[in-house]
Amino acid sequence: EVQLVESGGGLVQPGGSLRLSCAASGFTFRFYAMNWVRQAPGKGPEWVSTISSGGLSTYYADSVKGRFAISRDNAKNTLYLHMNSLKPEDTAVYRCATKRSGGLGLSSYEYDYWGPGTQVTVSS
Repeated sequence: EVQLVESGGGLVQPGGSLRLSCAASGFTFRFYAMNWVRQAPGKGPEWVSTISSGGLSTYYADSVKGRFAISRDNAKNTLYLHMNSLKPEDTAVYRCATKRSGGLGLSSYEYDYWGPGTQVTVSS
């Protein structure tokens, strides 16, 4: 059974940093592209970032480019999202996700497996 479990969220002041983690199990993590998606209150899911299976290729939404960095540790079956220069508009539930095929996809509508999410709140 595929399981994705996020952690690392919390309350942070504007300009601060957080690192989110996503622990994966139930599939061969190193063969799967992985993704982060966020959803703010009252809004639909927003794709944030994608990383290829080997970690060599990364992709970012314009809203986070230059501030967020996606990475992975295939030996630990863990995905990360390093978030810097956080803004109030980054407040959302952040979820990791992947496609059943393991392929690349830059839209939240393509993903089949999802974690429950971790809340990030940026506020003074």
